[in-house]
Amino acid sequence: MQAKNLKGGQELLCINTEKVYDWIINEATFDLTLDDVDLPVVNGVQLLCDDIDSVTCEVEPGDSEILNRVDREFVINGTQITLQTVTIQKTFEVTVFVVTTTGQTVEAGTFPFTRCEQVVLCAPEGTTVTVDYTDVDCFVCLFNCEDVTPGAVMELGITVRLCQSIQSTFPVTLELVADFCQPRDILDFIPVCPTPAMPPQCPVLFPNNSDDDL
Repeated sequence: MQAKNLKGGQELLCINTEKVYDWIINEATFDLTLDDVDLPVVNGVQLLCDDIDSVTCEVEPGDSEILNRVDREFVINGTQITLQTVTIQKTFEVTVFVVTTTGQTVEAGTFPFTRCEQVVLCAPEGTTVTVDYTDVDCFVCLFNCEDVTPGAVMELGITVRLCQSIQSTFPVTLELVADFCQPRDILDFIPVCPTPAMPPQCPVLFPNNSDDDL
């Protein structure tokens, strides 16, 4: 059986997709305190406080869990509407690095932590709330170090900043009229020799320059 040409073949289609009930871009900041972080041993030598020039960090987000959602009444543009206060539990891992006075960066440990956040969404029961991170960063805002036998320990205050896309969605089946997609043209993978070309010239400067123009 010969396939029909799809060009111009508009047709009534039934497709499965997701309806976006609500979508926000939200920035959140969390503070984390780490006590008694041991300084690492480098090449068999225990680092001490005087060996440390600075401390940095990296953060890696983990899973998010929706703990609950509570209906709340709002009046928006004169219309009463029921929205949901959604409590989201988020997990992260923060890795701490020390930079020695010799310029060497050494990992001092990775520390998991959990924080909760509430957002207001149109997210009734049955919808799925997802969190995607568009940017995750951290910095050390507090650093104290104490030499103890046989090594040294740090006290750290770390701030984690998140840029996140939060959506509530629900699977739906839609009926619509659309064109079928067309396949693209096949790329010519045979290399073609380029036409010889001269580099761009500078006629404003040379050879049409003269002393009168200077």
